Amino acid sequence: MNQPDTANASAHVRILRGQDYRRERWRNGAGWTRQVHAEPAADGSAEWDWRLSIAEIDADAPFSAFPGVDRVLVLLHGNGMRLRFDDGEVHELLPPHDRLRFAGERALVGELVDGPTRDFNLMWRRDAIDASLWHRPLVGSMLVFVDPGETWALHVLAGQARIDGVADAESLAAGDSALLRAGDARRRYLLDGGGELLVMRLAPRTPAQ
Repeated sequence: MNQPDTANASAHVRILRGQDYRRERWRNGAGWTRQVHAEPAADGSAEWDWRLSIAEIDADAPFSAFPGVDRVLVLLHGNGMRLRFDDGEVHELLPPHDRLRFAGERALVGELVDGPTRDFNLMWRRDAIDASLWHRPLVGSMLVFVDPGETWALHVLAGQARIDGVADAESLAAGDSALLRAGDARRRYLLDGGGELLVMRLAPRTPAQ
């Protein structure tokens, strides 16, 4: 029976603790965000190829424009937010963890439903990266398969998780994140714990895509 490849797992895993996320202004200055991770652009043509962050939305505000970028916004905390796009579309993100994918060029205003919210952002350059995001329960064990060139990102919504074979043996708590990479060969990571995760796959876009 094949077993998870946990040998030297620490060399391919980066643990990102919630208390270490860097707080910075939005691009348009209308709010604050905490940057979880920004992956440098492989071709050096942009600030990043993809980025994870947590927006702090304490008042109604226009969102920053990100031309050439696609994004997924996930409600983390709060009673909800109404996304009012300039083209007339209105979409509500409601508890517990509603999410919406949309183009970064689209002009919109975020309107609070009832008090401040915290919202997870996954953003990626659509000409360079193929990205997916899932909301998954963690009950016991879970295997994640990572191919060369990919990065899988985990963000703990609730509970705790542990990555087998990682030297940083402390569990990931709510608000923590991790990046899983493969190196030169496909790797299998074994997660265990209990709670809820955002699970994301980031991979270079091929010409056929």
